Amino acid sequence: MRYNLVTLFPEWFDSPLSSGLMDKAREAGIVEFSFANPRDKSTDRHHSVDDRPYGGGPGMVLMLDPLVRTLRELAPCNGRKGRLIVLTPAGRPFTQQLARELAQEEELTLVCGRYEGFDARLFDLLPAEPVCVGEAVLNGGEAAALAVIEATARLQPGFMGKDESGDEESFSNGLLEYPQYTRPDCFEGLRVPEVLEGGNHALIAAWRRDQSVLATARHRPDLLDHAVLTHHDRQILRAEPRFRPGKNLHVALLHHPVRLKDRKTGTTSLTNLDIHDIARISRTYGISGFFVVTPLKDQLRLLATLLSHWTEGPGLSFNPDRAEALRLVRPEESLESAIATLTTDRGLPPFVVGTSAQPVLDKKHRERRPATTFDEVRRRLADRPVLLLLGTGHGIAPEVLEQCDAILPPLRWMDDYNHLPVRAAAAILLDRLLGDRG
Repeated sequence: MRYNLVTLFPEWFDSPLSSGLMDKAREAGIVEFSFANPRDKSTDRHHSVDDRPYGGGPGMVLMLDPLVRTLRELAPCNGRKGRLIVLTPAGRPFTQQLARELAQEEELTLVCGRYEGFDARLFDLLPAEPVCVGEAVLNGGEAAALAVIEATARLQPGFMGKDESGDEESFSNGLLEYPQYTRPDCFEGLRVPEVLEGGNHALIAAWRRDQSVLATARHRPDLLDHAVLTHHDRQILRAEPRFRPGKNLHVALLHHPVRLKDRKTGTTSLTNLDIHDIARISRTYGISGFFVVTPLKDQLRLLATLLSHWTEGPGLSFNPDRAEALRLVRPEESLESAIATLTTDRGLPPFVVGTSAQPVLDKKHRERRPATTFDEVRRRLADRPVLLLLGTGHGIAPEVLEQCDAILPPLRWMDDYNHLPVRAAAAILLDRLLGDRG
C-alpha cells in the first residue's frame, strides 16, 4: 500500500515511520511512503502557503494555489488510483469500519492541515474526503494522518505477526478489548484470573467476551448502541452493578400552567392514556418519580381513584406490571409543590429542565436564551436531581419556561411539523437522555 503524505513538515514523520512494525513493513515492501510539501509549489519569493482569512478573525488559512498544484500531481483526479483524504475536524469520524474500508485501497493521499485549516473551495475543486480522527484539538494534521496510517497499515497482509491479531483489538467488533495478563501469575498480591491459567480455550474465549462487554459498558457505554450483542451479553450487562443516571431523573407532567388553543395560559384535564403510558415509560427507563401536576381538586380525586385501582385494588392482581409503573406517580397541586417535595426527598433542589416544541422567542422573534444540550442535562444527572417538565395542551406556559434552569431544544427542530403527543415526546426525551443506560 502506498501513502502520499502532503505536509508542510515532512520531517515530523521521520521517527514514527522508522520504528517498530512500521519500519519492518517498509523494509518488506508491505507499505511505502512519499512526501509532498505544498511550499515547494508556492510561486512567491517567500514560498508562502497561508494567508489571512476573508471576513477577519484569528490565525491564517492554507492557500489554495500551492495546495491544489500539489494535489493535482498526486490525487485521483490525475488518473491515479486511491482516495484523497483531508484530515480536518469538520470531517467524517475515523472509525475502525472506515479504517477497514481505506485499507482496501492501493494508494491513499493524506493531506495534513495546519493553521486555521483549508480554504473551503478545496472540496469543490478536488474529490477530497474530509476525515476527523477525534474531538481533541491538535496543532496540525500530521498526528491525525499518522493515526490513519497506523490503523490501515496494520490491516495489510503480513504487517502483523499473526493477521488475526488485528481482529481481537478494541473497536474491531464494536467493543473494547478484554483485559490482558502476562507473567508472573501473582504480582504484589494480585493474581491472574484463574480461568486464564486453566488451559480450557472455550472457557477463556467466553470469559474474554464477557470482560470485553463489561469493559465497554464501564468506559464507553455509547459503543453498546452500535455493537451486535447476544442474549448472553445482555444478561451479563443486566447483572453488572453500575451507576444508573435515571435514579436522579424525575418527570413532571404539567396540566397547569400550560398554553391553550387561544394562546392563553390555563389548565387542561388529566388524560388516562398519558398517565398510564408515561408511567410505563418512566419505569422502563428507571427514573425515580413521575409527578402529575394539577390544581383542580376533582382531577386530583380522579387521579387518586385511578392509582388506587391499579396499585391496591383489582388492577393490582390483574396487571402487576402496570401497578409497578403507576407506583411512580406522585400527584401535586403545583409545580412549586413538586419542586419542594423533591427538594425535601433528595436534600438538594432539582435542576429544572423545560421542554418545548418551539424555540422560546420574545415578541421580536429573538431567542431569549440558547437551548441547552442533552449532554449537559446528562452531566447534571451524575450528581444532582433533575426535574424534566412536560406540558399538556399546547405546551408549557412561557412564564414557567422563563423560570427553568435550562430548556431542551425541540425534538424535531429541523422540520416544520412538530406536533408529537406528550407521551410520545416523553419516550423520545428519556431515550435521548438515558438510552439503555438508565
